[in-house]
Amino acid sequence: MPKLATTIRLGAGAAALAVLLTACGDRNTYQPPPPAEVTVAKPEQRKVTLYMEVTGSTAAFNRVDLVARVQGFLDKVGYKDGADVKKGDLLFQIDKKDFEIQLQIAEATQAQQEALLLQADADLKRKQDLVKTAAVSIAQVDESRAKRDSTLAALEQAKGQVAQAKRNLDYTTIVAPFDGTVSARYVDPGAMVGAGEPTKLATIVQQKPIYVKFNIDEQQVLTVREQMRIAGVKLSDLGPIPVGFGLQTEQGYPHTGTLDYVAPEIDSSTGTLAGRAIFDNKDNVLTPGLFVRVRIPKQNNVESLLVPDIALGTSQEGRYLLVVNDKNVVEQRQVQIGELVDGGLRIINSGLEPKERVVVGGVMRALPGNTVVPVMTTASAAAAAGNDAATAGK
Repeated sequence: MPKLATTIRLGAGAAALAVLLTACGDRNTYQPPPPAEVTVAKPEQRKVTLYMEVTGSTAAFNRVDLVARVQGFLDKVGYKDGADVKKGDLLFQIDKKDFEIQLQIAEATQAQQEALLLQADADLKRKQDLVKTAAVSIAQVDESRAKRDSTLAALEQAKGQVAQAKRNLDYTTIVAPFDGTVSARYVDPGAMVGAGEPTKLATIVQQKPIYVKFNIDEQQVLTVREQMRIAGVKLSDLGPIPVGFGLQTEQGYPHTGTLDYVAPEIDSSTGTLAGRAIFDNKDNVLTPGLFVRVRIPKQNNVESLLVPDIALGTSQEGRYLLVVNDKNVVEQRQVQIGELVDGGLRIINSGLEPKERVVVGGVMRALPGNTVVPVMTTASAAAAAGNDAATAGK
């Protein structure tokens, strides 16, 4: 009986061990992970404006060197160095006493000649009446007429001297020719100015509005003109053309001006065409001499396929996108890209269809050939989220 009990107990233990080993074997069998979740979006289809992006610089709308045009001692400086002034404000005053005296002399000479002309006219009229009665000769009449004409010429000369004296007197007062900012003075009160040649006193600069100057290379010029030829339009038909620009410390092109000038010919030494935009600069954001990034529209209403720029990858074969097919399997797609437009969207010129789903989030989990769980969003929303993340990381 004891042997039988022992045998039964051993058999039961072996059966339990077999069951335990079998259960352990089931748990150790490889279980594939669930499909990864990725965010996808269909390309955005809409019309966009294509731009040329160049580097430019700001320039003053007006810039004038203030000079002393007459000789004299500088009597007064009417502004503070670097001050903003209005048109007509007094900037410099040259001692005017000598010029006032010269004007008085010139006016007296004019008055004298006017009196002599009255006398000469009366003498000529009297002799013209007497010649009819043979009381005077024709020669005497001719002599009176010559004296009258000579006096008339002297009067005109005196009037010119008066005008010149007034002009010189006006030159002693230098006022602002326009609204602007005046540099520090180059001479001090009491100094002799205008001796021998004009003396530079200061410089006034107008910054409202302000110019933005730039150059466009020949290839871009030819491309734009060809597009205009195809469209059958001229530059004058386009109306005001907006030009965006931004400082080196700014993102994008936050300032907008208007195309103001295009040179009539390409500079053969540089192969570029000069252009200029005008900006109101009401808040004095820009000052002359700054480098700026300039963006000029070159083609409007271009039908385009857009995806978030953050969705693009780079391989030895070029740029690519990851797309999810109708079986939720990831595929790598080589594409040809175009320009980056506002909002962080990139134009795709070829390699992508409008109805395809592009991986825009969780790209590291989207391995080509793997099945994924796609979560839909929009291209614009994905681009905005990417821009926010990039800004936060700076």
